[in-house]
Amino acid sequence: MKYRLEELAQLIDHTCLFAAASQQQIENLCEEAIKYHFKMVAINECQTKLCADLLKDSQIHVGAAISFPLGQTSLATKKYSALTAISDGADEIDYVINLSAVKNHNYRYIENEMQAMTELCHQHQVICKVIFENCYLNSQEIIKLSQIAKQVRPDFIKTSTGFGTVGARVEDVKLMRKIVKDQVGVKAAGGIRTASQFKQMLEAGATRIGTSHSIAIIEEVKQSLKENKQEYLEI
Repeated sequence: MKYRLEELAQLIDHTCLFAAASQQQIENLCEEAIKYHFKMVAINECQTKLCADLLKDSQIHVGAAISFPLGQTSLATKKYSALTAISDGADEIDYVINLSAVKNHNYRYIENEMQAMTELCHQHQVICKVIFENCYLNSQEIIKLSQIAKQVRPDFIKTSTGFGTVGARVEDVKLMRKIVKDQVGVKAAGGIRTASQFKQMLEAGATRIGTSHSIAIIEEVKQSLKENKQEYLEI
């Protein structure tokens, strides 16, 4: 596929999820998202209303991270946090699965959790993304989670929080895409810092990219297109 620069920007969730992020940093994040036309700002739940207010006259989505980054909260807590974020203006929810349940192979719990979170989001016309945190999983666990997602149909499954031991890996994106096919989006996040990595994730099957290096990536792509006298990046 061929992508114009503005189309590539629309694949990016512009991210600031650091615990110590100041209000000024969040305001800068929103200003940058407007300037570069990124798809979404990814922030912690408590910053949702601020971002929704700052972006209310734009087309940029506000994405709240739920049970982040560990995923070790009850389903009731995840639902309450998601509802709070939605009431504050979030139109995308990225929640972390219960990793303990996965390691115990309690897949019924994972399916029930995913079903409940997906239904909650869709009832409010909000996009639901499910974060696996693949660095703690083996390939069979990733396959099983992807199979559950293919059945439940959240909008996206996501590789990582960016706070684990390893971020997005090309082989994981390929595996997730192989299982869900075109039924569910795949978001690659964590450690994506360069245009080369960005392109590799798209080639592997990612349909959304989460990164705090969004501007550097887009500027690098822009420069490359200019040097090669191209209008499109071919994936």
